[in-house]
Amino acid sequence: MIVILGTLLVVIVIVLIEAPSLLKKGLKKELWVFGILLLFGTGLNIAQGLQVVIPNPMDWINVIYKPISDFIFGILR
Repeated sequence: MIVILGTLLVVIVIVLIEAPSLLKKGLKKELWVFGILLLFGTGLNIAQGLQVVIPNPMDWINVIYKPISDFIFGILR
């Protein structure tokens, strides 16, 4: 529970620092991207703090490229 509260406190501070300057400069698209990325990062941080198993992107890359790699190395032998 402390991890969630600490993460949310840090996120609130980040938003209070960054959002007004983006709004003042009229950067609405950048504010949307900032918000989406901050929300995504916050969700991942909270999940990691709650010890949820988060899959590694390298696992998916290995699943896709392993058969291709085996085929190419089989040809080269």
